Amino acid sequence: MVDMDAKHLEWTVSAIARDVNAGARSATAVVSEALARARAYDEIQPQVWISRAADSELLGQAARIDERVAAGERLTLAGVPVAVKDNIDVAGFATTAACPQFAYRPARSAMVIEHLIRAGAIVIGKTNLDQFATGLVGTRSPYGAVGCAFNREYVSGGSSSGSAVAVAAGVVPLALGSDTAGSGRVPAAFNHLFGFKPTRGRWSTRGLLPACRSLDCISTFTVSAADATLVDAVLAQFDVEDPFSRRAAAPLAAIGTGFRFGVPQPAQLAELAPEDAGCYAAACARLQAVGGTPVIVDVSPLIEAAGLLYGGPWVAERTAVVEELLDKQPGAIHPVVRAIVQAAKGLSAVDAFRGLYAQQRCARTAEGLWERIDVLLLPTTPTTYRVSEVLAEPVGLNAHLGRYTNFVNLLDMSAMALPAGFRSNATGAGVSLIGPAWADAGLLALAARYSQDLKFKVPPLDTKARPAQVRLAVVGAHLSGMPLHWQLSSRSARFVERTHTAPLYRLYAMTAQIPSKPALVHVGPDGAAIETEIYELDAAHFGSFVNEVPAPLAIGTVALADGSSVKGFVAEPRAIIGATDITADGGWRSYLTRLATTARATGASQ
Repeated sequence: MVDMDAKHLEWTVSAIARDVNAGARSATAVVSEALARARAYDEIQPQVWISRAADSELLGQAARIDERVAAGERLTLAGVPVAVKDNIDVAGFATTAACPQFAYRPARSAMVIEHLIRAGAIVIGKTNLDQFATGLVGTRSPYGAVGCAFNREYVSGGSSSGSAVAVAAGVVPLALGSDTAGSGRVPAAFNHLFGFKPTRGRWSTRGLLPACRSLDCISTFTVSAADATLVDAVLAQFDVEDPFSRRAAAPLAAIGTGFRFGVPQPAQLAELAPEDAGCYAAACARLQAVGGTPVIVDVSPLIEAAGLLYGGPWVAERTAVVEELLDKQPGAIHPVVRAIVQAAKGLSAVDAFRGLYAQQRCARTAEGLWERIDVLLLPTTPTTYRVSEVLAEPVGLNAHLGRYTNFVNLLDMSAMALPAGFRSNATGAGVSLIGPAWADAGLLALAARYSQDLKFKVPPLDTKARPAQVRLAVVGAHLSGMPLHWQLSSRSARFVERTHTAPLYRLYAMTAQIPSKPALVHVGPDGAAIETEIYELDAAHFGSFVNEVPAPLAIGTVALADGSSVKGFVAEPRAIIGATDITADGGWRSYLTRLATTARATGASQ
């Protein structure tokens, strides 16, 4: 356990399950507390969540847990509130992967969710993420960038951004993420959490929307190694319905009281920021204090393998998931994510085999590590960055954060991210224990020894009041994925919903506009409902946005279908001179799709 007072000790997976099973508190009381915490934190970072269940539904689930316990059942996760990354299917919720146009409603929950629910856990809601789990930063989402729980000016880490912050902020004691390149470990580091990434196939990934299906793992965020161990006991089950599930191999020998841990050659740690280097050195000393002997090893084959994940053919696995959307509605995909998946379309089968050969060379070299060491200790990230820095340089900074994480799944290793202290800017720094496949139990046990009586001075949560917020309706070039959407994302605008205007408007495609834009005109009863997206941004950013709106467009008040009104784009009368009435299309996306379909049909006929 890491430096938690009595109140925090009560809000853990282990403590809640113990108390609910013993009748010391009810699942209903626990869920009521979680809902109160969620509402309170909504005032700080509402973008943590994409969707939450209705209070009445959650309280009903809790009451049924209380009934089962009263009847004599003992449930491993009795009454434990859980947050779930929104690329994992939960029946009753839409799965969006942070792309509203991609959303679907699964008929069945993911296998891991079924296991959690049978064990007594209660899913509170679905959390924000870098779109399609492509990123390590938490900024690539139309639902808004999620900031570090302790300093919101800095990134939360991603792609499992909302899940990590929901636990770090004390809303829930357990959250599920996913981890392909470090998405379950980087956010754990920045938010002072334990992030467990099991061996590939140890937990079922059926019901996880793939990022790279051959590499993906579901992961956990908890405040202790003991909590992660408890969850692993529930989820480590073979799933015959998942072709990537693996029957557990014989467990590796436990990491004993005397063990060898690998540390990189000094030159291979040169990219660490000074404070990160200090946290890493302290973690090395901590492992020595619990019986470890450091062994310097060459991790260059691991770093080489890390480059394959985005510089090799595995990017094509991401493209396979979104190819139809990419072809039909490319504007629906976040520009940074779209550039990544679009580039993979140029890869060939030859590229894939070359990548596999390179992966195998690195894996064979890496195997030699385990002859010299029992576990590898690496920094989880070299540093951290401000949200504004990542928005300005979204690719390079993101790639730098994955230096010590990207290779783990490619080389079939298990990993556990541990808290290692705080930087002076109040963001968390972390280290990772890494072992071969099926070293999971040993990593969990060593993580518990590492953290026993470990004390860090934990800064308070960043609860600075949010600036006044303004809701804005957009109908054209500012829609998600459209050419001018960056004017919203660069101002940390948060996607609220896709809806329609009141049936009072007509939509026109204006002439001589670069990029092309529509004009929304209020006409009264002769109008129609037009599709719109609603965003929320603070008053200062709203003001700077309005200054960039060119005539003949302006910002006025737009009536919505539900009877409410928000700020939105309106047009001067001159905007419709020579313009085409496209109201019948119902919205700008539908109009552009019709144009593209017509162009393809015309081209085919010629």
